[in-house]
Amino acid sequence: MNEDSPFVAAAPVLVPMPAERPYTYAVPAGMRVVPGSIVRVPLGSRQVAGIVWDGAVEKVDAKKLRPIEQVFDCPPIDRAMRRFVDWVAQYTLSPPGMVARMLLRAPEGFDPEPWIEGLQRTLLAPDRMTGARERVLETAEGGLAWTRSGLAHAAGVSSTVIDGLRAQGVFETVMIPPRPVVAAPDTSYAMPELMPDQNDAAQMLRANVAAGVFNVALLDGVTGSGKTEVYFEAVAAALDQGKQVLILLPEIALTHAFLERFQQRFGAKPGEWHSDLPPRMRERVWRQVAEGGVRVVAGARSALFLPFRELGLIVVDEEHDPAYKQEDRVFYNARDMAVVRGHIGSFPVVLASATPSVESRVNAQQGRYNRAVLSARFAEAALPYLKAIDMRRAPPARGGFLSPVLLDQMRQTLERKEQSLLFLNRRGYAPLTLCRVCGHRFGCPVCSAWLVEHRFRGQLVCHHCGHNERRPEACPECGTLDHLVACGPGVERIAEEVVAHFPDARTIVLSSDLMGGVRRLRLELEAIADGEADIVIGTQLVAKGHNFPNMTLVGVVDADLGLANGDPRAAERTFQLLSQVTGRAGRTGKKSLGLLQTFQPDHPVMRAIVSGDAEAFYEREIAERERAALPPFGRLAGVIVSAVTRAEAEVHARGLRRAAPEATDLFVLGPAEAPLSLLGGRHRFRLLIQGERRADMQGFIRAMLANGPKQRGSVRVQVDIDPQSFL
Repeated sequence: MNEDSPFVAAAPVLVPMPAERPYTYAVPAGMRVVPGSIVRVPLGSRQVAGIVWDGAVEKVDAKKLRPIEQVFDCPPIDRAMRRFVDWVAQYTLSPPGMVARMLLRAPEGFDPEPWIEGLQRTLLAPDRMTGARERVLETAEGGLAWTRSGLAHAAGVSSTVIDGLRAQGVFETVMIPPRPVVAAPDTSYAMPELMPDQNDAAQMLRANVAAGVFNVALLDGVTGSGKTEVYFEAVAAALDQGKQVLILLPEIALTHAFLERFQQRFGAKPGEWHSDLPPRMRERVWRQVAEGGVRVVAGARSALFLPFRELGLIVVDEEHDPAYKQEDRVFYNARDMAVVRGHIGSFPVVLASATPSVESRVNAQQGRYNRAVLSARFAEAALPYLKAIDMRRAPPARGGFLSPVLLDQMRQTLERKEQSLLFLNRRGYAPLTLCRVCGHRFGCPVCSAWLVEHRFRGQLVCHHCGHNERRPEACPECGTLDHLVACGPGVERIAEEVVAHFPDARTIVLSSDLMGGVRRLRLELEAIADGEADIVIGTQLVAKGHNFPNMTLVGVVDADLGLANGDPRAAERTFQLLSQVTGRAGRTGKKSLGLLQTFQPDHPVMRAIVSGDAEAFYEREIAERERAALPPFGRLAGVIVSAVTRAEAEVHARGLRRAAPEATDLFVLGPAEAPLSLLGGRHRFRLLIQGERRADMQGFIRAMLANGPKQRGSVRVQVDIDPQSFL
């Protein structure tokens, strides 16, 4: 089948299930389908949506074929997106059907939106005029069509006034097309005044867009340097060329502040796409993106699979953020896939970050990416003065976690009526609860993880599977009352200590698991920006892109926390997170201070952050990666084998290891129990495959899976190409 011969007797259809290839369906007489058509087909006893795919149909007896039931009245998925789905499936070793499933997440959007009943002024006049009727007629001047409720609201009258005028023929019923979910952006709405280095970077991005070919630009600017305003110029250039734009953001919580900044520049908000969007709005955005009505989308990683009609630019903000890695069903990194999407579609991609990933920095050094550097904050605002607090020399008081040095600076900040931020990347009250009498530790019954106490909610919670239980008064092991003790701090415990030291200060705790969800989080972020809090205590959510004008002190409670694991990216992640969080201070030009509580003040990460010498850190980290042949100088892949019993998982993992083909440029480590050996009631073993940069990792793993034992019983195998997590 090809696009030049759309009328066929059979067509390959990719269905949203773990299918390795399209299934063949009959095309009824009179039905027209082309590659990319979204159709409804029978699958077993169900009816599912699928996409007519490329390639030849299988040779199957025509009598055995089931027919396509319906072709949705929807723009076809274009060839570039179909190629992208195939590429993602091949690279991640995922069934193409599961990748296509991410394209089909808004089933109600497959049909056109219904037109709305409206009212339009006729030439007739009412039998008598009242003040209310006069206001309605003045509002309706100009011949525009109105909805009944919209006209009543705009004129400040009740709907019965509108009904009376319609009954007299003053208004006639017309059908109005569905409203756009967002207004069209105006690229000349609020042209910014850029500083010289911003202007140089913006010119480079505009030139990349004007070239109309694939290229990648790394926008590398310190926190507060105005990266957003710079890449908005690339967005404006793409819009002026009649292209659609996708802006990826790592966290839903960031979206609200970003939408306002976008509106200030372009006079209208972009379309939103994230999991917190109501289903009906998701369907409308999906449809209007496919039709080309929505010109700019700001969204989470899944927005990469929206069916854009005229996509001409992708911006990946905070490109270093691990939130871009999806680790469910299809494992992919949205940053890397955005680059692939740009390559397939022949359009530019912009990666922006104050702390770029090592991979992106190396790509820039080797000439694969263009790099623009913003080394100073906007309007010459000074970066915060950074200092490490050696916890061996200035330890906290007994039972506390805040050094006297940090507490003294918080006190001075309060006296100046400025804000402090305490950062600890640990949710809840305490990471471990145990009995002082018998030593019993509260663990998750279905994970190899300790339960985290959440004192605000009175619960013990597993942060991996979601299991929760009420915090008991007595030890379940020995029955002793009032001898349960919390070990270690979480943000709730730090808040308790802060309130004890500063009872009159207005204190806010920010964490992703607080009651009220994303809506409450957004409201509290706005309250902080408006100066309605004195001390903020938060997890990594506070490190991402927020602008708090009166924030002049940032204290990192446990700067060593991210270094205490075997993750090869631990140093890089810690550097990025601590640089980002200390960058929340002094963004409006006030003198500011960042303090890092650490037991390792001489660690290279701490030295790099305190000295402000990011280049030295990157140089050292890149050299270490190259020496160890780790990404981007080598390749990694994880194979996770899980089963209900430990024996099943181990036997299958060992069988896969034995089935690994001989190779000189790839080798297999393991199997070994995963650090989280029990997750959600399933035992887990990991194999790690390491190899040279140009090694055929996917071919090696395919051969290993094909030659290894078949998945039986409760055994499941998941492949993670380019893993970000090693738990």
